[in-house]
Amino acid sequence: MILEKISDVLKEKREWQAMENRAKNLPKDFYQAYKAIQKYMFNMGETDWHIFTDINELFELAIIDGRTPAEVLGEDSSAFADELLSENKQDWREKYRQELNDYFAQK
Repeated sequence: MILEKISDVLKEKREWQAMENRAKNLPKDFYQAYKAIQKYMFNMGETDWHIFTDINELFELAIIDGRTPAEVLGEDSSAFADELLSENKQDWREKYRQELNDYFAQK
């Protein structure tokens, strides 16, 4: 059980590092936008960092389309981030509810 937990933590750490390296490969303006959104989300209490993978993908597609960060984020970048947070929290809320129900179903 302990080895499994350690393995999970190490896997998460590798995934986080790969995601951050991917972000570092974005053009400077996109990377700065990514870091600003990341900081905002962490300050708002975001605990599921996997959402940043989605932001990386969104930015990579925008780059291919020749768009700027401002075009992707719109005039209200905090509203953009808040909407992502809202969608993400709903997904995770359902996941955690199911985990709790599954736990007690086993008892």
